Amino acid sequence: MSDTGTMSTGFRAMFSLLTPNESSFQRVEDVPHYVQQATPFFVGLMVLELVVGSLKSGTPVVTISDGLTSISSGMISRLPMLLMRGCELTAYMYVWDHFRLVELPWDSAWTWWFTFLGVDFCYYWVHRFAHEVAILWAAHQVHHSSEHYNLTTALRQSLTQQLASWIFYMPMALAVPPSMFAVHIQLNLLYQFWIHTEVIRDLGPLEWVFNTPKHHRVHHGRNLYCIDKNYGGILIIWDRLFGTFAAESDKVVFGLVFPIKTFEILYVQLHYYSYLWNKSKTYKTISDKLSTFIKGPSWKPGKSRLGDYVDNPQVTGKEVAYNPSWSLLLQVYVVLHFLLVLRSYHDLFENKTMLSQLTILGMTSYILLTLTALGFLMDQRPRAAVLEMLRCVVMVTMQRYGYVAPLLPSMAVTTEAFVSLSLLYWALQSFSQLLSIKKKIN
Repeated sequence: MSDTGTMSTGFRAMFSLLTPNESSFQRVEDVPHYVQQATPFFVGLMVLELVVGSLKSGTPVVTISDGLTSISSGMISRLPMLLMRGCELTAYMYVWDHFRLVELPWDSAWTWWFTFLGVDFCYYWVHRFAHEVAILWAAHQVHHSSEHYNLTTALRQSLTQQLASWIFYMPMALAVPPSMFAVHIQLNLLYQFWIHTEVIRDLGPLEWVFNTPKHHRVHHGRNLYCIDKNYGGILIIWDRLFGTFAAESDKVVFGLVFPIKTFEILYVQLHYYSYLWNKSKTYKTISDKLSTFIKGPSWKPGKSRLGDYVDNPQVTGKEVAYNPSWSLLLQVYVVLHFLLVLRSYHDLFENKTMLSQLTILGMTSYILLTLTALGFLMDQRPRAAVLEMLRCVVMVTMQRYGYVAPLLPSMAVTTEAFVSLSLLYWALQSFSQLLSIKKKIN
């Protein structure tokens, strides 16, 4: 296929506009990596949204700190794929190989459309259960943790959600070939990228059938009328059928009911598991302890399965998103180091088949350390200087052994100097802090 054809296919895949003829494959191995190939379109659409949104509103649609946290979450969510195939596809193939009842033809348009509807229907229930079962919400809350709503929010994905979501797709494995499922699980995910925007306000008659930015804004709201609504992936008809649809009305205030107010990436990913554990320990009976995990996030003893919203903070529409002030110089520093770790992340996925498990583990640890340290800097944490100094030590070491590449080959010397100066600066900052603490103690 020509470059033009590939670009056309990649762009149409973003909107689930591929035809059955061009996206039906006999073997799973032949299915393109549509999500991976979509990276240029993710970047292009985010830049377009930034320009159009700024022209329309006069203010940026995304902050550096929130945007980088969202992209970091997306990076972390894909790290398990370095060691194994996605849980959904792995489990699907196992059920297909051992338990299928019939074998629908892989090259039939009827099978293609059946799979399109089946994946979207199953996604509705994946998504709904992720809101209605607390232990599943512990994973999914990551996606709702941003107080902004833009295309970077679409990338704010959970590290752990795949561990349970695969269950909901297994009935399809009794009849639909894995290659067909592998296509539609990607197209369903890609479609949901572009609906995370405030730039597109209304799409007219399409709103009746399809999930759109207008519908999905409601889903991300913490207003009372928004909570647990509009679960659809590509189609909104499931919400209309099952009574979970809500139209956009009052100004939507985005984010979690109780905002977490941090950019520390591992906390964003994992804090709710700790919350549930501590919540369960406050109850005496085994039944109440278990109910903490399997009933709704708002559940308490004596309340219905999903609980209620009595304890929710009142939404006024005047809420201000968490956005600590930090200097322009520090913002430039964080962005440059983020681009460097993004380059390492890209190289890791590109070369994973040629790297040892130990190297992959080391690179993964470095990526997690970097994203955590940058979150500390964006939060303006007291210990940020020490953590960043330690990270720079690791980075200098990895750079010496060729595991940290410059953004461009011509920038090798500049990058090496920048990393060394970064280490020197944070070492001086850490030393200054230690002297300050010692003086206070004395």
